[in-house]
Amino acid sequence: MEFFKNPSIWLYLFIFFGKIIEVAVSTVRLVLINRGERVKGAVAGFFEISLWIVVTGTVLVGFQEDIIRCVIFAFAFALGNYVGSWLEGKLAFGLCSIQVIVNKDECADCVVQELRDNGFGVTMMEGEGKAGRREILLLHLKRKRIPAAISLIKSKLENAVITVNDVRVVNGGFIKK
Repeated sequence: MEFFKNPSIWLYLFIFFGKIIEVAVSTVRLVLINRGERVKGAVAGFFEISLWIVVTGTVLVGFQEDIIRCVIFAFAFALGNYVGSWLEGKLAFGLCSIQVIVNKDECADCVVQELRDNGFGVTMMEGEGKAGRREILLLHLKRKRIPAAISLIKSKLENAVITVNDVRVVNGGFIKK
């Protein structure tokens, strides 16, 4: 095909956007597999490698006479990593765990009830820190709900220590996968 051999703005745009999409799909595929979504990851892998073959083949055909293809390919690869991580953050696959540590004298019970009223499962327990007794709240939730939970916690508990961790598997409990 002459399209892939002769330098043109359309060829450069094809390489640029094709590589961005391919790397973004690759990023999402890795996240899916790491979160235990093997079938979805395999489907994404099929599209990723299909794009890779076509885009990389397009760059390799005549790259010695047209080095701009390589520069566009490399730039699109870098941009594709950014786009892929942004996209994965928006899709927010998987589950997480939020731990909240508050002073015993703050109203942790009020936050627990409000979290529960908003559909979050919360476990509350006592702990002891360097400066005394603490309340520890544990939540397991879908990653898409992290901003809502943290916003609610911060609005009620100004001095809380909040940590968020990825969770691979939750078996039982309040959350349904």
